Amino acid sequence: MQLSGCGRAGVLPHADALLRLTPRFCYHQRSCGCLHADQKYATLFEWDAMPVFTGEIGAAPKWCELESFEIVEIEAGGHHLFERLGAKEKLVVGSVDCHVSQGDQTTAVKMGDVVDIVDTSSSFEVATEAGALVVRMSGRWGDEIGGAGVFSVVEVDSPTDSGDDVSYLKKTTFDNHYHDCDEYWIVYEGSGLVVSEGRAYLVGPGDCLATGIGHHHDFPQVSIPVTAVYFETTLEGDRRLGHLWNHTHGAAVPDRDRV
Repeated sequence: MQLSGCGRAGVLPHADALLRLTPRFCYHQRSCGCLHADQKYATLFEWDAMPVFTGEIGAAPKWCELESFEIVEIEAGGHHLFERLGAKEKLVVGSVDCHVSQGDQTTAVKMGDVVDIVDTSSSFEVATEAGALVVRMSGRWGDEIGGAGVFSVVEVDSPTDSGDDVSYLKKTTFDNHYHDCDEYWIVYEGSGLVVSEGRAYLVGPGDCLATGIGHHHDFPQVSIPVTAVYFETTLEGDRRLGHLWNHTHGAAVPDRDRV
């Protein structure tokens, strides 16, 4: 089963709490016709393009090295055949163990593992005995990347973190940071509020947040505990790995064309 990426549309549960940000932040929501009766929140959103997109080819902003993605759930005892789409392909295992076959090679993988699809043939396959969820990413990133994997976000009673200062409500220990590369968060479980380039977005299963190099991003609030894939693509500039903060690594220099 593939996730369509439209389940998050409209106001998330506990929207009043999620939207308690300072006035300088804008609230963005993609127009996909799913607001239903929650029109009282519509005035809080600007209806325009934004760096949150679904996995279809052509949905990503033009500057993105990640051109498309798929979130695929495979039933117990089943398999899924992927047709190659991009110059580069990666697969991230989002749940239990499975096997990835490319060419004449089969690899056993577990949750959180990242597989580079190096075989240039037209397809590769994932098989599982217990059932699995995998995230396939296609695009045109370089050879020296920041990294990829799985992360989780939950709300806590007394949130603290080592990130840069913020002026909005924080309910998680996730840190406000930037990178020497672009980064993508692909949500496959849960829902919440992310902040990127100084704007706030509601996200849920099937959504991908794209944050350009040098721009800060954060995951300050969740309504349902989140599990997602992170993908840091081609390193640029100083090519530093990991989370960077103004107070430790120097002031961020965001690329204004990557928004």
